[in-house]
Amino acid sequence: MQQNSYLSDPASAIAQYFSKATMPTQQETLGQIVVEILTDGRNLNRKSLCTKLLSRLEKASCTEEEKHYNALIGLLFER
Repeated sequence: MQQNSYLSDPASAIAQYFSKATMPTQQETLGQIVVEILTDGRNLNRKSLCTKLLSRLEKASCTEEEKHYNALIGLLFER
């Protein structure tokens, strides 16, 4: 079976793909937060998610990050 040259080093291809991403997706961010909450032994609920998101929002280093966290906070309160 013949492989294309760009697939010859899968680790490099994956690293290159992820290096292009500037912001994690909403699902990735929420997944990271859920893991943090559960690892801390806390209950997973809207309040704990909101608290973590607000904490990250305060530490945001750019407006793009702030928008990302604000969008996630907004999702918590949609009906």
